[in-house]
Amino acid sequence: MKSFSYERADSPAAAAAAAARVPGAKFIGGGTNLLDLMKLQIETPAHLIDVNDLGLDEIESTDDGGLRIGAGVRNTDLAADPRVRNDYAVLTRALVSGASGQLRNQATTAGNLLQRTRCPYFYDTNQRCNKRRPGSGCGALAGVSRQHAIVGSSDACIATHPSDMAVALRCLDAKVSTVRSDGTRREIPIEAFHRLPGDTPEREHDLAADELITAVTLPPPVGGTQLYRKVRDRASYAFALVSVAAIVHRDGRAQVALGGVAHKPWRVETAERELARGGDARTTAAALLAGARPTRDNAYKVTLVERTLAAVLAQARESGS
Repeated sequence: MKSFSYERADSPAAAAAAAARVPGAKFIGGGTNLLDLMKLQIETPAHLIDVNDLGLDEIESTDDGGLRIGAGVRNTDLAADPRVRNDYAVLTRALVSGASGQLRNQATTAGNLLQRTRCPYFYDTNQRCNKRRPGSGCGALAGVSRQHAIVGSSDACIATHPSDMAVALRCLDAKVSTVRSDGTRREIPIEAFHRLPGDTPEREHDLAADELITAVTLPPPVGGTQLYRKVRDRASYAFALVSVAAIVHRDGRAQVALGGVAHKPWRVETAERELARGGDARTTAAALLAGARPTRDNAYKVTLVERTLAAVLAQARESGS
């Protein structure tokens, strides 16, 4: 690990100002991803800004009946909150399927959104990776790609986003609140927060260097049967090969987001109309994965999405009967 300086910020404004003042600075909350990357010298920040004492660890009801989740709320606390369990069950289900209990106790809401891919070519500094070293090439394209993206990818990168929480937030139409050192604030719809790789896979979101996530806001509860199903190689502490977050209503309407298939949580609202019109898992999956470009190693994910979605819809029908 390379040397770095450190400071503990006492307000969001101070944290953003510190990031603007020191080139190459990084915010650190739980550190469950960043510290690992620093040990491998994939991330080499010159300065760490501790954001644990900013008062961003509360979950509050909003005036319209939604929830505002502070950026520093730990995953365990978020999953266990009665309001989340009762009204946003898809989020609780997604959170408890991720990582391990020890990591969820430490990991924060903002950090979960910003965690980086677990692509083995990204983690191995001897391999080519455009995300880690722009312009070096993508070793996964001609390498082992069983876990990689099948949709929304590019010739520069086929990595997937690892977060379970983010898939549920995409299903729920969450918004991400930020602040910059000049006081500028933004509300970013979750669908616009993460980027597709294109020719710049190293740019995973559009946050400025001095832009700090302060909260995630959920809209008022939408009801329905809320489910999250994650298919992985082992029962725990494994990232999704395919995951499905779904909110299914009795009249056939549904909100569906996928994990494990793209560079960002994947949702195609037009595909949801297939279900509203009485479509089945096959036609809906085909619409969700329109334009998919699987490799030889991960072509199985196309079928796996269809079968996982079918299982989720069957479970929703049974729960709602």
